[in-house]
Amino acid sequence: MRTSEHVLGRLGVEPETETVYRALLARPYATPATLADHTGMTGREVERALGRLAELALVRPSAEHSGRLYAVSPRLGMDILLARQQAELAAQQQRVEESRAAAARLVSEFAVPQQSAADHGVLRLAGADRISDHLAEMGAAAEEELQVFAGGPPGTLSELPPLQPLYEKLLARGMRVRTVCLDSARHDPAAVAHAEWLASAGAEVRTAAVLPTRMVVVDRRSALVCASAEDTAQTAVSVRVHGVVTALSTLFDAVWAAAERLGPPPSRRAADGFTRQHLAALQLLAEGHTDATVARRLGVSARTARRIATDAMAGMKARSRFQAGVLAAQLGYLPASSA
Repeated sequence: MRTSEHVLGRLGVEPETETVYRALLARPYATPATLADHTGMTGREVERALGRLAELALVRPSAEHSGRLYAVSPRLGMDILLARQQAELAAQQQRVEESRAAAARLVSEFAVPQQSAADHGVLRLAGADRISDHLAEMGAAAEEELQVFAGGPPGTLSELPPLQPLYEKLLARGMRVRTVCLDSARHDPAAVAHAEWLASAGAEVRTAAVLPTRMVVVDRRSALVCASAEDTAQTAVSVRVHGVVTALSTLFDAVWAAAERLGPPPSRRAADGFTRQHLAALQLLAEGHTDATVARRLGVSARTARRIATDAMAGMKARSRFQAGVLAAQLGYLPASSA
């Protein structure tokens, strides 16, 4: 009968081969026909197993019985299999070392033009593919925490494919992941669903009315900052300068402390009727920003930005957008520096 016990699998022996080996140990010098009867295997299966045993040096022609096979003792057989496995592992290790050396040569060859900038702790990255690769490298070196500003157009939180695998890997490793996106994400079902997935995986997600930029900070030691407000996915700067990264991480902590957990759109307003988006829009207007800039900074469409600005102007009883921002600062809604 075929045996259900298979203990030699880790040593490269298939179940059928082990079955025949055991049968030959129990019935020394048995013929293939006898082995087939005993194991319930076909003659072809037995012949194939005997051939495999011969390759592994677990059977050899008998010196006593011409035309018969002899199964070496289990002790000797295990020594043979272990030695074979050790030789295979050594060969595999040699191949790994050769591959590592080849990879190092390739990295060195294509990293030469970037070396000077990288040595100074700042590296400019152009293109979504290179940014994605760099994010993966940052994630591989991460040990403690990921801080993310996911600012941008509507739905940005759910439209960061380079970050998705990074989130998954770091959360699987039990690291702390904190993400701040824009208040406008509260109105994007896909963004809310993504935030719920992040929360279920152990991440923390909050929102703010305005974010200074899109960026990723890893372990408070390295940062990746989008270099272009217009095209945040195509150009970024990698920073490893301690003072700069510390400042970026401190900025993140300040925004995080003032941000709110992401959930359903908040229904409350201040007693004066202003939401956080209204106040953010007023500050941007006081600074002289255009409709396009206000829309981009709030992460909303140009039409929505105009509506928010119009509501803010009406609330301040202002005749112009700039006047609305100035009045908001004078009335204490904004820092005095905004005026």
